[in-house]
Amino acid sequence: MRVNVDFDRCESNAVCMGVVPEVFEVREDDFLYVLQEEPPEDLRAEVEEAARMCPKQAITIEG
Repeated sequence: MRVNVDFDRCESNAVCMGVVPEVFEVREDDFLYVLQEEPPEDLRAEVEEAARMCPKQAITIEG
């Protein structure tokens, strides 16, 4: 699985970080960082939930 973020749409509101902080992090500069572009399969459910919960639908998952 590969995580993609459309940074033109992303508002760095940290909803995704609240769901799966192993993959997403909003830092003090108020920008979202993807910590694992290819997270392990055991995080799939959380990553999919983060994508669903994103207010701007900026997260997509390949594979």
